[in-house]
Amino acid sequence: MQRVILSLVFIVLSQPSQAALSVFACEPEWGALVREIGGDRVKVYTATNALQDPHHVQARPALISHLRRADLAVCTGAELEIGWLPVLLRKAGNARIRNGSPGLFMAAEQVQRLEIPRQLTRANGDVHASGNPHINTDPRRLAQVATALEKRLAEIDPAGSADYQHHYQDFAARWTAAIQRWRKQGEALRGKGWVVYHDQWVYLEDWLGIHRLGELEPKPGLPPTPAHLAELTTRLANQPPAMIVRAAMMDPRPARWLANKLDVPVVELPFTVGGADGAGDLFGLFDVTLKRLVGALE
Repeated sequence: MQRVILSLVFIVLSQPSQAALSVFACEPEWGALVREIGGDRVKVYTATNALQDPHHVQARPALISHLRRADLAVCTGAELEIGWLPVLLRKAGNARIRNGSPGLFMAAEQVQRLEIPRQLTRANGDVHASGNPHINTDPRRLAQVATALEKRLAEIDPAGSADYQHHYQDFAARWTAAIQRWRKQGEALRGKGWVVYHDQWVYLEDWLGIHRLGELEPKPGLPPTPAHLAELTTRLANQPPAMIVRAAMMDPRPARWLANKLDVPVVELPFTVGGADGAGDLFGLFDVTLKRLVGALE
């Protein structure tokens, strides 16, 4: 009998712990952040990857199924997912994550947003009424999101509050040290000018003091055109940018074309977790970003 009991105890102890919360993350950066704070109390499903444009995602049945089972959904908000998340929420019919419930967490609502338009018109392209949603390029704002996320996890799962607080404090200490290191690395970029593919780096520009001299898109969300690229070439010929930047998800050809005309480097940045080798978590994301940007100046 004793052997049987010991065997049963061994089996129970050898089983992986069951996650307390099922979390649906709209983008890789939020999945990574939930894992940092949630530890083994969460099971995270990430709806998109680093090579997908989060503006345009199909509301596939698999996404609906995962959202239907979720205890918490963590997304960017600020209309980034406006084309697909409302459809998923409606079809999932999950009361735990309906609008206004604690189970629906919007990261952009936790920080001060930039580029809030004074007036909205489709003539200006794909402009977001609540401001630029791409807050994940500023580690300072990510720190603010982490603080709010720890509180939300504890609200939904009070039994795990001590675990969440412990993981958050550990993450916050490492993140604060990393920000100081990245800021020092980025001093070489302060005051430099660049051209971007899409208006998705405003928070990185705000953090590092980089000046945007132009966008490859003639208007947000519209693909580059020969006429617009020619205009950029003429305008920047006498004062070329230090580099042209594009996210891994974007078409490389317009950036290469303009770079050849202006004789400047093209820098491909991961933009989110998983977008490059070495960018497998949030720390790696910024390590790779700073290394590539500073390297382009050498």
